[in-house]
Amino acid sequence: MPRPIQAFVHTDALRHNLTRMRTATPDARMWAVVKANAYGHGLERVFEGLRAADGFALLDLDEAQRVRSLGWRGPVLLLEGVFEARDLELCSRLDLWHTVHCDEQIDMLSRHKTQVPHRIFLKMNSGMNRLGFTPTRFRSAWTRLNQLPQVDEISLITHFSDADGTKGIAAQMAVFTETTQDLPGERSTCNSAGLLRHGSDASVAADWVRPGIALYGSAPDFPERNIAQWNLQPTMSLRSRIIATQDLQAGDTVGYGSAFKAEAPMRIGVVACGYADGYPRHCPTGTPVLVQGVRTRTLGRVSMDMLAVDLSPCDATGGYGSEVTLWGKASAACGSAVLPIDEVAQAAGTVGYELMCAVSARVGFTQD
Repeated sequence: MPRPIQAFVHTDALRHNLTRMRTATPDARMWAVVKANAYGHGLERVFEGLRAADGFALLDLDEAQRVRSLGWRGPVLLLEGVFEARDLELCSRLDLWHTVHCDEQIDMLSRHKTQVPHRIFLKMNSGMNRLGFTPTRFRSAWTRLNQLPQVDEISLITHFSDADGTKGIAAQMAVFTETTQDLPGERSTCNSAGLLRHGSDASVAADWVRPGIALYGSAPDFPERNIAQWNLQPTMSLRSRIIATQDLQAGDTVGYGSAFKAEAPMRIGVVACGYADGYPRHCPTGTPVLVQGVRTRTLGRVSMDMLAVDLSPCDATGGYGSEVTLWGKASAACGSAVLPIDEVAQAAGTVGYELMCAVSARVGFTQD
């Protein structure tokens, strides 16, 4: 029998979240962002749930080839563009749209021999200060691209740095709008937080939007709002089982470093899940977890292959073989209770993105 830890990808939840994001800005076309192997879910496993999107946005050519091999014939966008000149050959062959964010990429295009001109998304650095041309250089970059026979249509794109917080997007949106106001081409702006928090604002209307983390059932502005408030559903559930129990007396300790000490008699469960499975090692005592759908907490340090949980809230329902939901949704047999990944990530001092992407190769995946 294989080790009992398993990750589940919920296709219906992916469809629900995509539909939910469309309601935030119904007039825009939607990129489903599937970078980082669909945020750790697996491109092949999310494809059916997200194929109602208008296009797929990702990072590298391997991911683009995989999307095409699944039968997708619609738009595919390379969010960081090409990394070397020969990448443009595959862009031509696979009909990939790609971002241009620096002079070097324009130089590559100018030397590229192609019979079919490329669809380009020219990126503006409107304040994020990662990729893109500054507003003062954006128009000259557009002019250079527009003069190249290797370039067909030029779309305009930017990325918001503070869509999930109080600073918001107004300043960046104003810079983007002012700089591009008389340039032709479609616009692409909002990420998940931009869509959910600002998508109804007419001033941020765009031709294309780019939801990512919200498609996968994580709230982009947690803890201010959670997935229930945004009407999102978890798309990944990490479940295991209890493989041993221990009865502790007051003063007994648990795990490496004796990091947890029992204050009174209690029963604990040992779960087949550890940091080698991708569960954060630095999750402290008190990190939420579900046993048979009942919320309880972890105890002591997370080790490579195991962690301990408090069975006190579970009465007689928690014991050897009991289902443990590390994040996501418990099975129907356990009431389909939900533990948002954001709560576990918060306890670990990180974000849901990292937990999704960190599930290790030794964890089996099942498409639900």
